[in-house]
Amino acid sequence: MRQHIKKYSLITLGLVFVILGVVGAVLPILPTTPFLILALSCFAKSSPRFHQALLNNRFVGTPLKQWEESRSLTRRTKVKAAALIILTFSLSIFILQGKLPVQLGLSSLGGVLLFFIWRLKETEQVEAKI
Repeated sequence: MRQHIKKYSLITLGLVFVILGVVGAVLPILPTTPFLILALSCFAKSSPRFHQALLNNRFVGTPLKQWEESRSLTRRTKVKAAALIILTFSLSIFILQGKLPVQLGLSSLGGVLLFFIWRLKETEQVEAKI
């Protein structure tokens, strides 16, 4: 009984993290990657099917596989993440013209996110075999 509660709690938590990750792809204040990594961890302990579905996702599967295997990202993934952060935060800052405290807060948060992304361990890009 206790195992079932743990399993379904982790599945539910994993699904919540996936939803937060998807929302984070649209909203600049909410980070996507940490939520997907948390979801991956929850699914690894509770649902092999959901775990594989996340790893096989065409949008986020490759970086998540790499993270799971080596706790690192490729430079290309870091550049994409940084570009997305800069783009979405800049758009939000532009939309919030006249609200200097909020703009400064977003700028600071974006800077912190960029700092942490670039501090992650980097691995070489794996060439795809055709």
